[in-house]
Amino acid sequence: MKNGDFVRFVKASDVQVNWGSNDDPRLILNTTDIYQIEYVEEHSWHTKIYLKGIKGKFNNVSFEKVDIKEIRKLKIDKISE
Repeated sequence: MKNGDFVRFVKASDVQVNWGSNDDPRLILNTTDIYQIEYVEEHSWHTKIYLKGIKGKFNNVSFEKVDIKEIRKLKIDKISE
């Protein structure tokens, strides 16, 4: 994952949240929205991501990268509704 990538929150365990003092995405994010990475902070044993427009830092293992084709399809579907 890198700055500018789009991601979806998938899941998080207590261990993943507590590792490196991350914020708990389960309290802030949902699994249906797509977020854009603003900043990636790499450490020796974990990576934190910061999302545009969202306060907090999150363990990157709680996310999956979203393909740009999927994002384009979602935007088209929203327009057609």
